[in-house]
Amino acid sequence: MTLLLICVILGLAIAVRQRISQTTGFLGQFNKTTVTQSLVVEKVEAVAKLVSSESTMRDVVIFEDSWFGSTKRSLVVVTGKILAGINLEGGADVKVDDKARRITITLPQATILAVEITELKTYDEQRGLWNSFAPADRDKIFSLAREKLENSSRDLKITEHANESAKRFLETMFNTDGYTAEVVLRPSP
Repeated sequence: MTLLLICVILGLAIAVRQRISQTTGFLGQFNKTTVTQSLVVEKVEAVAKLVSSESTMRDVVIFEDSWFGSTKRSLVVVTGKILAGINLEGGADVKVDDKARRITITLPQATILAVEITELKTYDEQRGLWNSFAPADRDKIFSLAREKLENSSRDLKITEHANESAKRFLETMFNTDGYTAEVVLRPSP
């Protein structure tokens, strides 16, 4: 999946670069590069859905439930992938100053887009005398594991890495043919 993501991003970068580098050819005006706001918005929306930071994490979940003095416990090690990126449903704003050859792209902050649990390994499980494990308990453990991974990813500031990655990528992609691009991230609400 990561290889596919890299190929898609590189393909988009090449397509944008070719589109920006095209000459107008109208009335003999060759080698004149024009960048339109709609082109930039279209390419930013296509790319920003793909720009992300993927991290693999491992954590420990301790599940405990008591019922009338009977306690069941489980110690589970969870491994998962955290995907952080920019969701453009909040909107992107693009301003192109053709005279100054400057592109300003304003984006929302990156968020955690997905938490994928790849492995749950139970190391210790003790059931209570009249409080055994049920399928609903496994669902609770799974939910706790997702929550734990998401909280840990916030502690590791994965969204900040996704913000920086998106900025670097978009600025590099649009810094071409004399244009300078600046990516600005809106403050979090």
